[in-house]
Amino acid sequence: MENKNVLFKIRGLKQHFPLKKRGLVVQAVDGVDVDILRGETLGLVGESGCGKSTFGRVLLQLYRQTDGKTLYYGRSLEDLAPSYVKDTYTHLAKLKNQLQALQKTFEEAMAEYERLKDDESQKSEVVYTALNASNEAEKAYRNAYLDIVQLIGGLFVVENVEEIKPFLLDTYEASYERHRIDEQLKDLALQIAETQRSHNRRPSSSKEKRIAAFKETEKTLQSALEAASAELIEANKKLERKRKEYEHIPEFKEHESYRDEGIDLSRLTFNEMRLLRNDLQLIFQDPYSSLNPRMTVGQIIGEGLLAHRFFKKDGPEMQEYVMKVMDECGLAPYMIHRYPHQFSGGQRQRIGIARSLAMNPQFVVCDEAVSALDVSIQAQIINLLRDLKEKSNLTYLFISHDLAVVKYISDRIGVMYLGNIVELAPAKSIFTQMMHPYTEALLAAIPTTDRGEKKEPIILEGDIPSPINPPSGCKFHTRCRYKTEICTMVEPQWRELAEGHFVACHHPLTEK
Repeated sequence: MENKNVLFKIRGLKQHFPLKKRGLVVQAVDGVDVDILRGETLGLVGESGCGKSTFGRVLLQLYRQTDGKTLYYGRSLEDLAPSYVKDTYTHLAKLKNQLQALQKTFEEAMAEYERLKDDESQKSEVVYTALNASNEAEKAYRNAYLDIVQLIGGLFVVENVEEIKPFLLDTYEASYERHRIDEQLKDLALQIAETQRSHNRRPSSSKEKRIAAFKETEKTLQSALEAASAELIEANKKLERKRKEYEHIPEFKEHESYRDEGIDLSRLTFNEMRLLRNDLQLIFQDPYSSLNPRMTVGQIIGEGLLAHRFFKKDGPEMQEYVMKVMDECGLAPYMIHRYPHQFSGGQRQRIGIARSLAMNPQFVVCDEAVSALDVSIQAQIINLLRDLKEKSNLTYLFISHDLAVVKYISDRIGVMYLGNIVELAPAKSIFTQMMHPYTEALLAAIPTTDRGEKKEPIILEGDIPSPINPPSGCKFHTRCRYKTEICTMVEPQWRELAEGHFVACHHPLTEK
């Protein structure tokens, strides 16, 4: 089951961009595993071009990810009723057969590695190649297994899936029907509100009749929603009774522990993802080019409100709401009719923040949100972001190359190198107990005015490898002063070496 404090669970996330030259891809993000907790600020640092901004955009599904899972817990599966759930239930037998084939491939790869490992005549390169093949086969099997078991849990033990398919499909159909009616009610509420405002300004009998008709339709839909909710409750009860029939099977509990209510964003359709857009927002790096110069501040902030049906059209209620958001972001009401060119860089960034927060999001990606601003303005914007986070219980992914800024605002910090997060820890631990050689080099490069604090600069020799053709094994081994033979051959595993402190390194600094 999912941790209630987790907002995002990301596993094996990859984003590869194909090049015109056939067969070549830019491996911008290449296998990221991380959890983002509700209400936290997760800082993400690394050199330019390491994949930080791409990672943030993939989380929001502005790029459709190449591989991996991005589970979102801001809404429930029952609320959204995504189509991939029905597809999984419908083709359960086929998916289980495919899983068995992947399991066989993994077992064969593992057996081959064990055979080569024990053969002293084999070269280490051959052994490490077999180990990598075994690891890849295991990942493929595990991902396919999770696609199934996260939805059906302990019912995975059922040999004849036709026994449980009707119960699973009944729960889906009931949740989809409830979701469909709920969306109709939202649209109807906007129509009623707009007609009521028009009637208040200029009363007429035709408008009264229209409002009465809307109210009658609303009443009918409310009854239908209650019926659909009752049907869903009953379908869930039947499914739980069916689940209890198999609880005595030894493997049931293990499979059930993987059942998960997270929504896999990577499997949503365009229209399904659109329903979540207001939950997930982005603050851009450049406050100059990210605002439409032809639109006023009010239009910029209000554009998303209209697109996501917060309001039917731009009227007094929407203007009042926009000015409320502007006030929270430190913008005076009289600025609502001004254009972006009439503002300073810091004020423009406040407009960008107001545009994002007007959507009442749960999660915001701050992509180098202060890097284009003067230092004094940076402090104002960072303090504003912290205040808004506390007030609205927001969760931030704060992307930056400035370690000092990230340390100030972040609860945890991830260090990214060539498409991978190589270290993740509480902010204080990253600076006092770093475990990855790359983190050590980054921290050694921070300038200080403290004469008593002498730092030995760490020179990273060699060029940064290309994400088109990254090195084998650990991607950092071409610049690492601690590398050994295994580093050049085998990709390091993501390990938790202290509480909340994760690192991907064969020779973490705790062992030095």
